[in-house]
Amino acid sequence: MTTSKKSQRKLVLLSRSAAAIFAIYGSGLGYAHAQSNETTAKATDDTQIAKVVVSARRREETLQDVPVSVTAYSADQIAKNGIADITGLALTLPNTTLSASRGTNSTLTSFIRGVGQQDPLAGFESGVGIYLDDIYLARPQGAVADIYDVERIEVLRGPQGTLYGRNTIGGAVKYVTRKMGPNTDMRLKASVGSYGQMDGVFTASTPISDTVRVGGTLAKFKRNGFGKDFTTGEDNYNKDISAARLSAEFMPNSALFIRISADTSQDDSNAKHGHRLTVGKITGAPILSNVYDTRANLNTVLGHKQQVTQSGVSALVEYQIEPDLMFKSVTASRHDKSFAPIDFDSLSTVDFDVPALYKNKQFSQEFQLTYTGKSMQGVAGLYYIDANAYNKFDVRLLGTSTFTEGDIDTKAWAAFADASFDLSKEFSVSVGGRYTVDKREASIMRQIYLGTAGSPGMGNPSAVLFRTDTNLSKSDLNREDKKFTPRISASWKASADQNVYASWTEGFKGGGFDPRMNLVGSKLSLAKAKQGFLPEKISTFELGLKSAFANNSIFTNVAVFHSDYQDVQIPGSVAIDTNGDGKDDSFAGVTTNAGKAKIDGIEIEATARVTDAFSLSGMLSYIDAKYTKYIGAGNIDVASLRVFQNTPKQTASLRANYDWSMPVMGHSGKLSLSSSLAFRGKTYQFETPTPILDQDSYKLWDASLVWTRSDNAVRVGLHGKNLNDARYKVAGYLFPTLGEGSTTAFYGNPRTYTLTLDYRF
Repeated sequence: MTTSKKSQRKLVLLSRSAAAIFAIYGSGLGYAHAQSNETTAKATDDTQIAKVVVSARRREETLQDVPVSVTAYSADQIAKNGIADITGLALTLPNTTLSASRGTNSTLTSFIRGVGQQDPLAGFESGVGIYLDDIYLARPQGAVADIYDVERIEVLRGPQGTLYGRNTIGGAVKYVTRKMGPNTDMRLKASVGSYGQMDGVFTASTPISDTVRVGGTLAKFKRNGFGKDFTTGEDNYNKDISAARLSAEFMPNSALFIRISADTSQDDSNAKHGHRLTVGKITGAPILSNVYDTRANLNTVLGHKQQVTQSGVSALVEYQIEPDLMFKSVTASRHDKSFAPIDFDSLSTVDFDVPALYKNKQFSQEFQLTYTGKSMQGVAGLYYIDANAYNKFDVRLLGTSTFTEGDIDTKAWAAFADASFDLSKEFSVSVGGRYTVDKREASIMRQIYLGTAGSPGMGNPSAVLFRTDTNLSKSDLNREDKKFTPRISASWKASADQNVYASWTEGFKGGGFDPRMNLVGSKLSLAKAKQGFLPEKISTFELGLKSAFANNSIFTNVAVFHSDYQDVQIPGSVAIDTNGDGKDDSFAGVTTNAGKAKIDGIEIEATARVTDAFSLSGMLSYIDAKYTKYIGAGNIDVASLRVFQNTPKQTASLRANYDWSMPVMGHSGKLSLSSSLAFRGKTYQFETPTPILDQDSYKLWDASLVWTRSDNAVRVGLHGKNLNDARYKVAGYLFPTLGEGSTTAFYGNPRTYTLTLDYRF
């Protein structure tokens, strides 16, 4: 049997499995992502579920009608469930991993349907796009942001190459912020909780004329650590974040809307250090009993403590040319800077310390033209981005300091169009495509200095140079990639409440240059270094069914998919001997397009309002991601020995909610009790199984008790997260042969309780 026939057979089996599971779950379980008073049409009675509106195809459509795998969370829903930041959404998302990257508080590691990227260095691109009001955030630093001032968050699964472009081959996450209302509006949210948590968010907006509105938000998020650093005495895993956002909206006439926005945030949390999983090879340092404790000694970079700052300004213009034709312009500029002290060995000696500095900046411009006719709807546009990613760091280990500097410029432009045609009342087709030109230039410097006091580039001007391993300029390292990414889909309204769709989509992730490349110790040839690594490519076929039952009291979404994944980029590092003494004393980057893979999966989401007081929601997903080719050392195919990282085979969640009327102090209101259980299967940290770091399957239990006044002006909630107090790894480092040995893990949050008050003046 040929590979394509095997894939077709597997997809048929998955479809049958979907039908079987749907028969079991579709009539009872639910997934309540469609209940926002501010963003949805109201249901006609208390037993119905309101339909949510999303912009997955760059135009507003109901969630049940759009032929895309997308989950939407309203601001009301996020608040009621006590979700603090974007990583809290992952537990209820099919085939999705969102977590803070290893050794950081706010850098995002994101994987959807097996595709992503966990290395945040310049030169590597994410496989999941993060968007703030249609603005693509080119880098993952600072992307683990606390959620505030949003109308909704949309998570799109599968390649989005046509409408969202490069680096969305796994999917996209969209923050959609609120537009201001016609009346003065002031809101306060205050939270206190375990580990000394004290958060506050104040939002205000007001019209200053019939055509101008202004508003802003101030936010502070603070919490003590879950553990201690026994060397420095500081808290480990603490939080100290400040944020602000200002907006002005102009409506000179009914056809024109302009919004100017600026935002900033600063993360002053302590450096987050890992928990050693092995005894020190040299000192015999024992393993600590608390997984959130550490003995790391590094807490500054160039005199700065750990800090991540980011800011941006943007301008949105929407002009309604005709009732069915709109022009949109989105202009944005963003900057971020991170001082990141990374102590790989997590011990009190300078054994494997890496102080790092990351700086990123970007400018982007997008023009869109949207048409919404009776039998045809579509969008076309042009996009341009000019971005720079810069990093420098020392590796201070075994008597040397290896300095690495990477400076990566990206200029990309694209033209895209996507249109839907209603061929009949029941049947429609959609076709689209995007042509992208992606240019990249890089300069990379790698030098070795004697001693562990550091290099001149990291604050030690008296350092003695031992050797230069790599010194390549942007005239040496440059590449241009061109790619056309099409999308075709068809939708059939089998009935008023049954929408069947099929789609075929392509996407790609940009190629580049490994910023840790070493032309000496790793024996990487100059010719190979100048080639860099190729873009990743993916094509996905998806079959979906979106249904409503029992007079809109039950919604179900089922999707099965098959992806061909080619030229998979495998960033990695290997221990090397830089001074020829026979001992590994540093590491170098080894990034290749080592793989091809087949990915098959199924995703089920459902929500059911059983009565006007009781509702159930749930999610179930399965993914079978396998490498079919993986060229390792010695040009040997080791595909059978490799696995997909950050991609558990099974994920599931179940939530129950019960509401009842409860007046308080003369005010009518509603008390809601909800409880959820989430399951995640075994998760591998890297492509090579690593039993000491890989996370076995685990469950998380959450619960909330929330009272909401009938006018929505007051909400009080008590939220418990990880009530079963599970310990689960979300990231780690593995360099067992270097110094004391660096086998360290980072963990998800322990059991926490939070009391929240939302007050609308």
